[in-house]
Amino acid sequence: MRIYDIKQKEVINICNCQRLGYVADVEFDPKCGCIEALVVPGPCKLWGVLGRDQEYIIPFCKVHHIGPDVILVEIEEEKCLEKGKYV
Repeated sequence: MRIYDIKQKEVINICNCQRLGYVADVEFDPKCGCIEALVVPGPCKLWGVLGRDQEYIIPFCKVHHIGPDVILVEIEEEKCLEKGKYV
């Protein structure tokens, strides 16, 4: 599977069946070449007019399943929501 394939999949939190969005970036460990985390843009501000200033940093250990269309994760959204580096 390529990074492009991962970026085409929607991320869904199985704790509350909430759609989080699509993968925007992937964090790698350069020493071993393993995926450390998925980066998903956070919620919109003011109906999407002002953009986004936060993003979900989802540790790869929290990924339950990668299917043909979606990636299922089990996270507490408040703990994974961080100030945006990539957004």
